[in-house]
Amino acid sequence: MERTEHIFIVRCGEVALKGMNKPYFERMLVERIKKLLRKFDGVSVKRHEGLIFVRADINLDKQAIIKEISKVFGVASISPAVECESTMEAIGQAAVEYMMEAIEERGVKTFKVEAKRADKTFPVKSPDIGRQIGAAVLKGCKVLKVDVHNPDCLLFVDVRRDKSYIYQDKIHGFGGLPLGTNGKGLTLLSGGIDSPVATWMMAKRGMLIEAIHFHSYPYTSQRAQEKVEDLAGIVATYCGRFKMHVINLLPIQEQIVSNCPEEETTILVRRFMMRIAEQVARDTGCTMLITGENLGQVASQTAEALVVTDSAVSMPVMRPLIAMDKVDIMDKAQEIGTYETSIQPYEDCCTVFLPKHPVTKPRLERILESESKLDCEGLIKAAIESQEIINIFPQ
Repeated sequence: MERTEHIFIVRCGEVALKGMNKPYFERMLVERIKKLLRKFDGVSVKRHEGLIFVRADINLDKQAIIKEISKVFGVASISPAVECESTMEAIGQAAVEYMMEAIEERGVKTFKVEAKRADKTFPVKSPDIGRQIGAAVLKGCKVLKVDVHNPDCLLFVDVRRDKSYIYQDKIHGFGGLPLGTNGKGLTLLSGGIDSPVATWMMAKRGMLIEAIHFHSYPYTSQRAQEKVEDLAGIVATYCGRFKMHVINLLPIQEQIVSNCPEEETTILVRRFMMRIAEQVARDTGCTMLITGENLGQVASQTAEALVVTDSAVSMPVMRPLIAMDKVDIMDKAQEIGTYETSIQPYEDCCTVFLPKHPVTKPRLERILESESKLDCEGLIKAAIESQEIINIFPQ
């Protein structure tokens, strides 16, 4: 039977556990898939019987479509499938044709059938479907043998009310929750390895993203900012376009260096960054801040330092990497495609005026005393008023 379209079965994973709210999450997931596939002509996306079906013109690049769908948070797995009528004769014929292609294209020699009867009114039970379809394949494909332990091809048969589906592969997606189902957060995005991964992880939980980036021009270069824009573009391939608020931190850093103890510079700068981020977040409808901080990684990320940092703001601060090993963070950065850009050797604002011996166990009362020497409100207001807003588009 000549195929006229590609068919992909998309499974929802965690979305399926949402009970009464499941239809809402599924609708959001469908809309997100449609949005990513708009670049292709001749593609439709529909929910049906607890699954999402993507249909595409047969002339479209099958692998390119799979790649796009796999980026959608909320997608657990994708299966390129063959559709047929829900009769044993039609299923058997489709299975034979499918396996003939598998023999020709991949040199398959052994197989096993796993059948699932989603339509409980279908007259043949699942184990019997598996046995009968397996017998039909053996009869139609003389070179094949059954191997129930380690087959070259595990052939799935999914029998449903209207149509039945035959497929082999279950290509894993990232899972998580569809974008837009869990509010909006402002991420403090630097040019390092950690913050892009933290941003990606929160987007995976369904959170819409807005970003803020701090620089210290001319101590930091234009190329350093372009690196961050490149990183943001990679993240945007997963979470869609977003705005990045770019703020020059240098005037604040210079005031801190001139008026405060050197060892407190890092923690004081960090508190200013959080205050500015909180104000931008409130102005843009974000409900929380997101950082790439990891417990104990640097002086400003000790338990004591994080407590002092958080006391500068009232908005919740999400730190999805807080207990991860650095190697695990690097592995995730490589998986999502940000690692090679993150390790490019361009400076960021955190390396400017770095003290030789930063305080690792700051005391809040001393930090507040140092801040009393500064015009905090004026410095924050000036920084926000001078911000540049950049629209970030998926790469």
